[in-house]
Amino acid sequence: MRSKLFVCLFFTVVFCFSQETDAEVKKYTIDVSQFYGSILLHNPDISHLINNHPGGIILSYNRKTYGSKEWEELYNYPDYGTSFIYQDMNNETLGKNFGVYAHYNFYFLKRNVQFRVGQGVAYTTNPYDRETNFRNNAYGSDFLSSTYLMLNYNKESIFKGLGFKAGVAVIHYSNANFRAPNTSTNTFALNAGLTYDLDGGAELPYLENENREKVTEPLKYNLILRGGINESDVIGSGQYGFFIVSGYADKRLGRKSAVQFGADIFFSNFLKELIRFQATSFPEMEVNLDDDYKRVGLFVGHELFINRMSIVTQLGYYVYYPFDFEGKVYNRVGLKRYFGDKIFGAVTLKSHGAAAEAVEFGVGIRF
Repeated sequence: MRSKLFVCLFFTVVFCFSQETDAEVKKYTIDVSQFYGSILLHNPDISHLINNHPGGIILSYNRKTYGSKEWEELYNYPDYGTSFIYQDMNNETLGKNFGVYAHYNFYFLKRNVQFRVGQGVAYTTNPYDRETNFRNNAYGSDFLSSTYLMLNYNKESIFKGLGFKAGVAVIHYSNANFRAPNTSTNTFALNAGLTYDLDGGAELPYLENENREKVTEPLKYNLILRGGINESDVIGSGQYGFFIVSGYADKRLGRKSAVQFGADIFFSNFLKELIRFQATSFPEMEVNLDDDYKRVGLFVGHELFINRMSIVTQLGYYVYYPFDFEGKVYNRVGLKRYFGDKIFGAVTLKSHGAAAEAVEFGVGIRF
């Protein structure tokens, strides 16, 4: 099952970030950065794991854009590429992490400031084990979903393609309740490194389109089926499949954005076991064995379009909520990849505030 998680997450990262090859302009850079920082105390349950400063390296391969496609100019000619992170947690309980990511680099202030967002899969060398590593309540599985952010001063091609970058980074590791425990870690770090232009620093012009047409669309409707596997926070309670049926309407506000309104129906089978456990073991919680595990929510959302990929954020409220689990407000953030004009795939993280419930894999239609 752990290998299946890795395959699914890796495949999702690949199809969500993949781009069509530009025939007109191709230019690539590489960069390497060293980082050193601290694990943030986002939950008191991991205080025993914060006794040293983690460090590591970030290696990246970037494809630069120059406006061959319209979306490139809209986002100020970002880079996209792949990256690798090695992180030594400098903690015997946590071990070491190795991550593979897809990322985007966005530029500001005359391209001197670079903001990177990366999403991928990490392997941890020392996850929780009830006999040999019971203190590691942060990582409950070998493979983890991982996100990292970097904000750097970035000066490229100072001398014959060689440049410099420095700034701050945040690296997050979690398995999103795929298996308990899942307290997760967030590392805040300082980083510095070098960049190299594989073309030796040759400058290319950025293309501009002054005759861009306005995007207008009628109200669109979406149906999506999501599913996956997760576990409650009770260690050893077991992993169960879930599925979610969602329908919503969206309205484009322009080339970049659309707003959404819709409903979710949740069939979360791990709640069946949690209801049984609480009803039989903790009568003071006043949970009944026949409490319904299903939930229904209404949500509002936003979709940010980047080429055939988009970033989705949603905020929801349960209108049918027979069993109390983490509160009535939920949120969702994730990625969609369109295949043609109507069909799309999606991978999203559903949570209640900072408490993750599940990674959801979905397929849908927009019409």
